[in-house]
Amino acid sequence: MENETPSVNRVDDIRDRLGEFKGQRIKVKANMGRSRIVERAGTLVGAYPSLFIVEVEERRGRTARQSYQYIDILTGTVELYDTDSGEKIFDYAAAEEQQ
Repeated sequence: MENETPSVNRVDDIRDRLGEFKGQRIKVKANMGRSRIVERAGTLVGAYPSLFIVEVEERRGRTARQSYQYIDILTGTVELYDTDSGEKIFDYAAAEEQQ
């Protein structure tokens, strides 16, 4: 318990790590509430101080930009996956279960 990282530092870690994925394709799985889960693949456009933006492909060749907050990753509301390997990029829920 003494080595626990404060959540503010975790948000900074998430932002820094997502900065490395800028311009790369990722898969986003977002829990929108009421048993509604949305899965989309897109390109990470930017990682800003309080949110990050993913540009996703829509029907008929159109694109849309979706923004998410870093805290959504920390709480498990949003999950990010590497499109090449299919591995989860962040896994804070599993780390907390081990403690």
